[in-house]
Amino acid sequence: MASRRIRTAVVDDTRLARRELATLLADHADVECVGEADDVPAGIELLRREQPDLLLLDIQMPSGTGFDLLDGLDPVPLVVFTTAYDQHAVRAFEANALDYLVKPVAPDRLAAALDRARERLSRGGATPPPPRQLLGADDQVFLREGERCWFVTLGEVDRIVVEGNYARLWFRGEKVFLQRSLSALEQRIEPGLFFRANRNTLVNLRAIRTIDPWLNDGYLLQLRDGSEVEVSRRQGRELRDRLSL
Repeated sequence: MASRRIRTAVVDDTRLARRELATLLADHADVECVGEADDVPAGIELLRREQPDLLLLDIQMPSGTGFDLLDGLDPVPLVVFTTAYDQHAVRAFEANALDYLVKPVAPDRLAAALDRARERLSRGGATPPPPRQLLGADDQVFLREGERCWFVTLGEVDRIVVEGNYARLWFRGEKVFLQRSLSALEQRIEPGLFFRANRNTLVNLRAIRTIDPWLNDGYLLQLRDGSEVEVSRRQGRELRDRLSL
């Protein structure tokens, strides 16, 4: 059986850097370069149109940063950062990005990053779904608050809580502010993944550890992170239907 092709996009403001990356990618028979862009707006347009498996992304560009580009995507593909600055946001991304490469990119380092992409894709990290398709548990999203950044699958998110006109996501012991309303987020997530426990909280059904009767015929949920969430009486009926209680 032929190996899966890795559809790859390159976003870098420097023409020489893009050319060097394209030359290196050409040495890998299972890699297909589906497009290049030289700034953030063009990069967002390219990625929305092509939906690649992998993105080679510069950090510093005149039109904005690579982080700005990721903010404009939902969901994001696998990402390998390419940067001339070996200390610029590297530590923040080591645990979350697939890899980072310092320019000039060495062929063996790119080869190692591609091996990571192959391994991730073989585990089911498939090509991102078409634009506006509902997001599932394995879909990856990019989050940023201040100078800290994360790549998170929706399945890792324990709960999403209203904060003013926006929301806060709780995952892996972190809580990150997101400039989207709870209702807007709910509309982007596959039904059956999260449950609206009350007016202010969406709960990942897979994160529920215990369910106990609570006040006014509601329930008290304990999640895998140790937090507790109250389920209103009205929503309690829906929870029973969902979980066949």
